[in-house]
Amino acid sequence: MDVDETAADLTVGTFDEGLVLTPLGPWTARTGDELQDKIDALNLSGADGRSVVIDMAEVARLDTVGALLIQRLRAAAEAAGATAELHAVKPQHERLMAALREHAKQKPPPARRTSGAVDLLAGVGASVIEMGDDVKRGLGFLGAVVSVCAKLAITPWRFRFTSTVHHLDRVGLRAVPIIALISFLVGAIVAQQSIFQLRNFGATLFVVDLLGILVLRELGVLLTAIMIAGRSGSAFTAEIGSMKMREEIDALKTMGLDAVEILALPRLVALVVAMPMLSFIASMSALFGGGLVSWGYGDITPITFLQRLNDAITFQTFMVGIIKAPFMAVVIGLIACTEGMKVEGSAESLGARTTASVVKAIFVVIVLDGVFAMFFAAMGI
Repeated sequence: MDVDETAADLTVGTFDEGLVLTPLGPWTARTGDELQDKIDALNLSGADGRSVVIDMAEVARLDTVGALLIQRLRAAAEAAGATAELHAVKPQHERLMAALREHAKQKPPPARRTSGAVDLLAGVGASVIEMGDDVKRGLGFLGAVVSVCAKLAITPWRFRFTSTVHHLDRVGLRAVPIIALISFLVGAIVAQQSIFQLRNFGATLFVVDLLGILVLRELGVLLTAIMIAGRSGSAFTAEIGSMKMREEIDALKTMGLDAVEILALPRLVALVVAMPMLSFIASMSALFGGGLVSWGYGDITPITFLQRLNDAITFQTFMVGIIKAPFMAVVIGLIACTEGMKVEGSAESLGARTTASVVKAIFVVIVLDGVFAMFFAAMGI
């Protein structure tokens, strides 16, 4: 039978040595406001030096709010100078009251006094430690990938070709429109700004040299890598992270399957294959956009543009950019898969790891591009 939630009450009785306070019915959150008003209206001024017994025998239901009200009732009696005690407490109610008394004994830790400079240094130190952990984890994951590749070299029939083609379609073919469009627009903007500045020196034609070398050596592959990190890297992290949350990766391990071989390697191979082709498309789109702007804004005809471009660049210029693509693909794939494996059991963790994957991949890609630039400069290329 359900307990009537409106039957909660508090009665006051007397005996030779003092007062008897009897809580009745359910003392719960639903009746808390009404009971608090009754406790506030209770007159215990005559209880000084006497005993107050709180008889809990008639309490039908007690939750945390009701237990707090009982404690307040007892505190009110003690504040009036009486000696208060509980009587006939049911075992389940006693456990709740004991837990609240134990919680009341716990004192909050003292506020830690810090300064802004100390917090800043602590944050920098924590970031450095986390960066070191990321490098260590990434190298470990790279080692696992190399180990899997060695195994597949011995047993090539285990390679998941269908999965690789599926990811190649998603990473490569479906990314062509957005990469071509963005690269076209960036190439057009670079050409327009370059012409605007070079026109002051009567050197408008040199925009072709600038555009060709910049796009083929740096801009094409860098734009592609950044867009792939934001588009495909985040997707890889979210996919693997979701599988980690649903314990699908643990299920693979239970079945004796290697998660790196099944999940990471097809994605990495797809990235390594797709990145050079996408970089080539991005470079051609940027040159096309720059050529159109040069024709319309700089009065450089397409024939003149192509002739000047042929004189300004070599096959070596083209290869400097394309060579970077597979390395950037490996970095993006490793970071994306590693961050996906770090996802814990909450949606907040999944979002944080996906964001971290994109940010870290873009940062490392730019750093890697700078390292390549210094290397080629040292080689005189």
